[in-house]
Amino acid sequence: MSKKKNHYIDNKEFYEAMCQWKSEIHDAEDQGEETRPPISEYIGTCFIKIAEHLAQKPNFTNYPYKDEMINDSIENCLMYAHNFDPEKSKNPFSYFTQIIYYAFLRRIEKEKKQNYIKYKLAEIRDDGSMSSWFKENYFEKDNVQLAMREHFNLSEDDVKRMTPKSKAKKGTTGPFE
Repeated sequence: MSKKKNHYIDNKEFYEAMCQWKSEIHDAEDQGEETRPPISEYIGTCFIKIAEHLAQKPNFTNYPYKDEMINDSIENCLMYAHNFDPEKSKNPFSYFTQIIYYAFLRRIEKEKKQNYIKYKLAEIRDDGSMSSWFKENYFEKDNVQLAMREHFNLSEDDVKRMTPKSKAKKGTTGPFE
């Protein structure tokens, strides 16, 4: 007796839905419409199921920003769904699993960078001076104070306190020289 394994997505049905949606896109293009038709509810459900199941894999389970990973991956699927070519592949499950996997990796990398910046912010001493890394890599960019307020939810007073005061020297180009 062989048991048939129940998969959470039927790849044949998913493929048929993608083929139907792609034909709707071609029809809309033939009629001169500028916007693509929306994906079907079934396709959207497949994107969500793939993302949620992949997020349960051991290499993604313990991240505190798992919801952001899932949301980013679904957004990527929606952005690149039109690139699926039914003539090249009959496996949309694999195609979108790869999109979701790499969206997860991008979110993890983004969060690591944000955590590193937060760590470096914590190194700011009471006297207002900062580590050389922070001076070189963060404060030499344009609109630094605005970026600090937006990314770290700081008030203007906090940003002023954290920003080193410029000592005007003749012939210098910035506050850190």
